[in-house]
Amino acid sequence: MRLNTILIVAAMASTTVWSQSSATQEPPNREGYEAQVIHVKTLTGDSFNRLRDMLTVFNIRITGDANLRTIVVYGPKDVVTQVEKVVAELDTPGSEAAIGRNIEMTLTLLRCSQKPASDTKLPADMEPVAKQLRAATQYKDIQLWDTIPLRLQEGKDATETMQLPSPTGTVNQPTTLSLWFNPEAVTLKGNKWSVRFRRASMDFSIPIVTGTFKDGSA
Repeated sequence: MRLNTILIVAAMASTTVWSQSSATQEPPNREGYEAQVIHVKTLTGDSFNRLRDMLTVFNIRITGDANLRTIVVYGPKDVVTQVEKVVAELDTPGSEAAIGRNIEMTLTLLRCSQKPASDTKLPADMEPVAKQLRAATQYKDIQLWDTIPLRLQEGKDATETMQLPSPTGTVNQPTTLSLWFNPEAVTLKGNKWSVRFRRASMDFSIPIVTGTFKDGSA
């Protein structure tokens, strides 16, 4: 009971101080202020964030949501009108805000199976990956399938379809790979660059050979 009483007194004292403080302050003059919702049509991801950051020079209240691609501004009507004009000018392909960073990446594909491990050597940087796969799965034989260089641009879709080489000693039936990437933002974390993807998908079309060939192989 004593602890509850102390808490109640503290709350009452806090309320009294707030009331006295508010009574001595004059409310800010908001005459002529307005709120405006601005829909961003072109810029996404980090490009959207760059646009929002540029608008802080107007020194008014600005909030934005990259997922909704919406900016809300609150301030004097004439300043809000200027903000709308700037957004309309920058919300276009090729503008200062829209120019995204170029990204060069390498996509390494590994082929995994449960047959006994072969003597095929992997690139040095892939050995730790293969070790983790063997420990976490039933795959024992892990071989390099292909290495694909990627050149992407921040905020833009990139699609590509290609054929992957057939495994050694198999019928020449190449696998078709379709890639679709959309790098949303590129950020520097410490001394390393990090890429956040809005979408990263790979679709494989792998032929399955059935039946018997003339030489008796299946």
